[in-house]
Amino acid sequence: MSTLQSDVLIIGAGGAGLVAAINAHENGAKVRVITKEYPTGSQTCMAQGGINAALGNVGEDSVEAHIKNTLKSAHGIASKEAIKLLCEEAPNAVEWLDSIGVPFSRTTESKIAQRTLGGASAPRACYAQDYTGLKILHTLYDRCLALGIEILSERYLLECLTNKADNKIIICGVSVLNKRSGEIEVYEAPSVIIATGGYSRIFHIHSTNSVSTTGDGIAAAFRAGARVSDMEFIQFHPTAMKNSAILISESARGAGGYLLNSKGERFTNELAPRDEVARAIDIEMDKGEDIFLDIRHLGAEFIDEELPQERKLAKLYENVDPVYDLIPIKPVAHYTMGGIEVDENSQTNIAGLFAVGECANHRVHGANRLGGNSLLELVVFGKQVGESAAEFSKNTHVNTLHVDSTCSVLDDIKEFTNEINFYEKQEFLGDLFYLHVGIKRDKKSLQKVLNELEKLLQELPKMGVGDKSKKYNTNLIEFLEFKNMLELSEMVLLSAISRDESRGAHFRTDYINEDESFARHTVMSREGVVKYED
Repeated sequence: MSTLQSDVLIIGAGGAGLVAAINAHENGAKVRVITKEYPTGSQTCMAQGGINAALGNVGEDSVEAHIKNTLKSAHGIASKEAIKLLCEEAPNAVEWLDSIGVPFSRTTESKIAQRTLGGASAPRACYAQDYTGLKILHTLYDRCLALGIEILSERYLLECLTNKADNKIIICGVSVLNKRSGEIEVYEAPSVIIATGGYSRIFHIHSTNSVSTTGDGIAAAFRAGARVSDMEFIQFHPTAMKNSAILISESARGAGGYLLNSKGERFTNELAPRDEVARAIDIEMDKGEDIFLDIRHLGAEFIDEELPQERKLAKLYENVDPVYDLIPIKPVAHYTMGGIEVDENSQTNIAGLFAVGECANHRVHGANRLGGNSLLELVVFGKQVGESAAEFSKNTHVNTLHVDSTCSVLDDIKEFTNEINFYEKQEFLGDLFYLHVGIKRDKKSLQKVLNELEKLLQELPKMGVGDKSKKYNTNLIEFLEFKNMLELSEMVLLSAISRDESRGAHFRTDYINEDESFARHTVMSREGVVKYED
């Protein structure tokens, strides 16, 4: 078992993790980044539509309007101070990305091009065709390599390692499984940043996210004693392709695409906030209607210039060409607003443990994220968390670790039998969540799913790993991911059952209105009790 030290240790190499790494490095910290896959395959690549900033390059806009739109989308449970910071820093964030080489699309005046996304009052999303997230991520990765920042791939996070001092939990590092060798490695650091993404793969195939988006960082932080909040708020993207759940970017509707039912009728405002559009589609589907995205009227030249990826994806996964054909679509789980609770410095309630990106709850999205704010969040708060973690590490030393205990999670699994196929149970749970914990919910159905989940948790020791090999044991990794998703699913259900109202992405058919008494955050700690806090 190897043990390595750094000043700032970052778990996750998506956009949030890489922005944090660059800023921690520039603030004098020795930085190490650990990721379970490879940086260029992170979920940031799927953010196609753009990054919000009130630049006013295409029509009038203002920071105040950006703040107003974000607050409205959040349905009253976001922090006004955090949103103000996010929106005020947006122009600087885009300017910084531009300065390090992100190839934004341009207007005829050579300004950064902008488009309108759902819920926005102006064309605010700065974009790079429909590859915005991918081009941002690749630029950040190139920047990290140029700065000599160490990035270790194919390391799977097992546990956050902590000690106690003066009745306070303190982070010391993490234990990871080296996927290539099968060995456990321990990485020590006084500052640890979790940047592992969201948890919408609990919906299994009913999600736009990659199979790696399993909430590992949230689960590990929670087990270590970090608080989580707002786990019930899961955004469904209105336009995933019907058969594959591959995302068709909101930029297609921002450019003027129509949503049509089987009769060829438009039935909603395509650029309303995502929760409203997803529910409108769901209502049509309940009537037996098939739903389509129509961008044919935009023309081949425009589609190939502005939406080339959407055309390729539609042809590849649905065998339709959107220049000539309708694209069959459906809403699926896309973005998780809840996550690890952090303060104004992006630090958790565990000293030295920070979180950023989709795994964190900076309280800027509330009950429904505004399109274009996710890429913005990872740049604004990635800078903040990198600076905060670097500063924290300067005056902190890692306590001595007792590393013998870090193998316990794998030792336990070795005792599990293999009587039940956990892959079948994962699919079963994903289908249950899509039907009953999705766009619409009710207490009776939520409780039924919770009962089924409790059975799965009881049966977990019978769902062991069949593959006993050491190197590249994907069966083991996928079981560990499944175990984390069960833990997160319980958090989602307990939070959703306790919120007897409808708010944003949380729509209860038995409580269809917002209730002012619930205009607070659902918070959970390791004790598993749901509390409401302002």
